[in-house]
Order: sequence, then C-alpha cells, then structure tokens
Amino acid sequence: MEKILFVCVENAGRSQMAEGFLRKYAANFDVMSAGTQPKSELNPNVVKVMAEIGIDITNQKPKELTPEMISESVTVNMGCMKSDSCPALFVKDVIDWNISDPKGKDLDQIREIRDQIKNEVMNLIKNLENK
Repeated sequence: MEKILFVCVENAGRSQMAEGFLRKYAANFDVMSAGTQPKSELNPNVVKVMAEIGIDITNQKPKELTPEMISESVTVNMGCMKSDSCPALFVKDVIDWNISDPKGKDLDQIREIRDQIKNEVMNLIKNLENK
C-alpha cells in the first residue's frame, strides 16, 4: 500500500484536512500527516468545517515530522508561512501545493481552503492511481 504524507509546520489545519479527505476518498492508500513544529491540538475551526461536509477528524492528532515518515512516503507540502521551519526544506522530491494557512482565518475563508484542499487531494488520487 502506497504511503502518502501531508506536511505543514503546525500539523493542526491544512495537512489534517488533506489526511481526512484522503482517508475518505482513497482507502487504498496509507495516509498520515505531520509537522515540523506540531501544535498540541487541531484548529477547532478546521474540525468544524470538515464536520460540515461529513468528515470527522476529531480523533486525528498533530504529530512531529520524522525522517522515517519522509523516506517511506510520497510527501505533499501544504505550503509554508514560516520559511525557517518549512517542511519542504527537509524533503527531497516534495509535491508543493502552496495552500494558505487557516490559522487566524474566519470560517468562510477556512471553507475556501478546505475546498481547495479537496480539489488537490482528488487530483492527487487520480494521478497516483494512473501511475
């Protein structure tokens, strides 16, 4: 089973949404997410906007990015706001989506980010399945 790793700095929003989408739409992949500076909990507004579309990510937890995760996976970087801790600095052959961080955004802005992530995940699934 191919491993997919979604990475961002805090692993509290974007990468967690991507993990939730891939779990829902492509159970044939082993998926996880992680961050270079993980928070202690998920962004509650991210959890809320995912629940609005029937995806429960309440049991997902932020995790620290490890070299083992990177070496074993197709890695997708969600985008970076902090250049010094950007996961893309540590990952070779990374897919970079450059998606805005939902931190500090209102619910409508987070919904737009969620929908953008869903589109990217659906394209990723299509590309990986056609390899």
